[in-house]
Amino acid sequence: MVCMPFGITCPTKLSPETFLAFRISAVSKVTEDTYQVRFALPGNSHLGLRPGQHLILQGRVDDLEIQRAYTPISPANAKGYFEVLIKSYQTGLMSQYVKSWRAGDMAFWRGPFGGFVYEPNQYGELLMLAAGTGLAPMVSIVQSITDNADDETFVTLVACFKTFESIYLKTFLQEQAHFWNVRTFFVLSQETSPEQLPWSYREKTRFGRLTQDLVAELVGSCRRKPYALVCGSAEFTKDMARCLQHVGLTEDSCFFF
Repeated sequence: MVCMPFGITCPTKLSPETFLAFRISAVSKVTEDTYQVRFALPGNSHLGLRPGQHLILQGRVDDLEIQRAYTPISPANAKGYFEVLIKSYQTGLMSQYVKSWRAGDMAFWRGPFGGFVYEPNQYGELLMLAAGTGLAPMVSIVQSITDNADDETFVTLVACFKTFESIYLKTFLQEQAHFWNVRTFFVLSQETSPEQLPWSYREKTRFGRLTQDLVAELVGSCRRKPYALVCGSAEFTKDMARCLQHVGLTEDSCFFF
């Protein structure tokens, strides 16, 4: 079943095997190379993903079919829509496809997928290490925790970006940090001076790369024994795996998206 631009039939249930068409209702540019895209769902229906799960997007460029995985950043219980964050790469085939999107266009998705599905109070504390759009799977998990008054999981979220301007979802991250059980930190690789940052970011921002020493400091500051979630580039993931192992977190205490 597909969602037609002028029809009333829309997919109400995802399929891992079959791509279904969803109408784009809005496209906004959040940074120089990143887009936030909203897709319509019929009525007050919701996507049906669990926090931490992702979808597969199908695209076509010059008769070549391409597929990429993306994690919605909208709340798992969002009604009538879902949103994704997509970074555009100058030479990326999927980027060429996404850059052509306009409100009213159709895009094809299948799912859900994912080896990590969050359950309330499953862990004492989640240590989230994210680089760039690797922030996406963390968003729905954090939101599910703060939306649930009975979930007493602590969260330490570390978001790595090049510059302050390139940080995604600033408002969301600031709002989440107001909750009693959520801390947010930023690591900026191309900034050097705290004086150039808004005052509310200065104490929780480090400069350079997320190093082994800093990971050790973060793990040591956790209020309960942490379970680590890592998402970013292949290089970032490899570095974080090494750092976490060095500070004593075993394989069964980590998940790599």
